[in-house]
Amino acid sequence: MDIMALIDRIEELLDSGRNVPFSANKMVDPDKVYEIIDEIRANFPDELKQARWIVKERQEMLEEAEKEANRILEEARDRAQAIASDQEIVKLAEQQAADILDNARAREREIRLGAEDYADEMLANLEVNLGKLLTAVQRGRDRLQGKVGGQRG
Repeated sequence: MDIMALIDRIEELLDSGRNVPFSANKMVDPDKVYEIIDEIRANFPDELKQARWIVKERQEMLEEAEKEANRILEEARDRAQAIASDQEIVKLAEQQAADILDNARAREREIRLGAEDYADEMLANLEVNLGKLLTAVQRGRDRLQGKVGGQRG
């Protein structure tokens, strides 16, 4: 069951609680609330694991891009040395090596920025979901503590 459904269950439990006479408070079974809270806690690690996985994937993508850039750079250097017998050929090789290096740097930057954007988007989504969860939990706690003005029912 997802976390928002569990929070909905807490709200239903609060809404269906009996009113305490002469008070804005309601009586609910704390064991049922604690049971739902335990289920919420059990669901949290999956979302946190997902966030950690995203960060790890981003790091792996950056490392892979760096390896690729280094491989291309080494290949460019090797090619430049192999054809260094003539000055014109050397100039051409140096230009090609510079082009390859520029392309490799551009590709590495593009991959890195894409990975960072992806990780940021996933973390932003997680932040929004966790914010909603926190708001719903606080609202539930406020209701339990009788802080919400007026009675629902």
